[in-house]
Amino acid sequence: MRAIRLQEGGVLFDRIVVGTDGSDTATEAVRQAIELAKMSGGNLSIVAAFEPIPQTRLREESAELPGDVSHAVGPREDVNVILDTAVGRAKQEGVDADSFPREGDPADAILDVAEETNADVIVVGNKGMTGAKRFLLGSVPNKVSHHAPSSVYIVRTT
Repeated sequence: MRAIRLQEGGVLFDRIVVGTDGSDTATEAVRQAIELAKMSGGNLSIVAAFEPIPQTRLREESAELPGDVSHAVGPREDVNVILDTAVGRAKQEGVDADSFPREGDPADAILDVAEETNADVIVVGNKGMTGAKRFLLGSVPNKVSHHAPSSVYIVRTT
């Protein structure tokens, strides 16, 4: 990442939002968002989206587990692990970070958190922005870049 010069005493990006799904490319976007937060002294909001899980599946999985851990089974269980890992990495680097698990579309989740936190910048990876895929509806970086309430930093991850 190239260094960004900050004005003396000023903070370039106070509120930074980044999305992750735990993939290698998303992990690179989170890594660069952490570096950006370190350089600018900003806070990091880490977002991960999840799809709803049918109640029948949740009941089946809970029934197979001992009672003391069955409460942990839910639609957010995988997302919580991804977010805990990313927040832990940020805190190891001295960056204040909060997690935002959201049900639904990943791009909408990132955009919602950016609006809620009054983000100065959103960090996303470029996965899905090359070749024919860039024309498909639903590409997270494309949707975020077209609907963002703030600046968007698109990290080259591929």
